[in-house]
Amino acid sequence: MDSSDLHTLLTILAMACVTVISRSFFFISEREWKLPEWANRGLQYAPIAALSAVVVPEVLMAHGAVIHTWQDARIYAVGAGVAYFAWRRGSGQAVLGTILSGMAVYLPLHIGLGW
Repeated sequence: MDSSDLHTLLTILAMACVTVISRSFFFISEREWKLPEWANRGLQYAPIAALSAVVVPEVLMAHGAVIHTWQDARIYAVGAGVAYFAWRRGSGQAVLGTILSGMAVYLPLHIGLGW
């Protein structure tokens, strides 16, 4: 085992220890932990912020650069998905319909036209 393998193994073990210790603080205490109200409000936005951080660069960038053409199937697929979601917002099938409508626009443009 060379030194880079040893460093990798030690890094993984250290990260595992930090993860276990930081997550166990909630179980070690005998009293209930209460977050401040501002933290609770902030955590309501965490899922959408994380999703946006993953999806937005994938839609707006290609090969590490911002897209400069309107001939990109992702733009039209996002438009169709947003339009469907705005139309069916209150229904229980809004998320599935958003995905399906986006893919129904994306696939013909990407496969058929090569965008």
